Amino acid sequence: MKYTEEHEWLREEDGTYLVGITAHAAEQLGDVVFVELPEVGDTVSKDDEIVVIESVKAASDILSPLDGEIVEVNSAIEDEPGKVNDDPEGDAWFFKIKPSDTSPLDDYMDEAAYKTFIG
Repeated sequence: MKYTEEHEWLREEDGTYLVGITAHAAEQLGDVVFVELPEVGDTVSKDDEIVVIESVKAASDILSPLDGEIVEVNSAIEDEPGKVNDDPEGDAWFFKIKPSDTSPLDDYMDEAAYKTFIG
């Protein structure tokens, strides 16, 4: 997995990437009460605001970590946003992206570097 400074994680799966938020981010947000996901087929650019999360503490936008096409979304978390708190780095991923440019991955952190970053 790779991690961004915006507390997102990316996990490669057959040339696409699952994207979600880290356990640290979910903990900082508090109880998530609403998630709005992008549409399948959307073409996005790195740093586009593409997911809206609302919690009891705040509203946040999730940025696209890569240029590419949204090929799948996890509608289960729109129906049950609390799953983001229960399993943020597992079943509560937000979307899957097919990247048109993977070069930003070189700038993202591995798990050890991310732990140091949040430490």
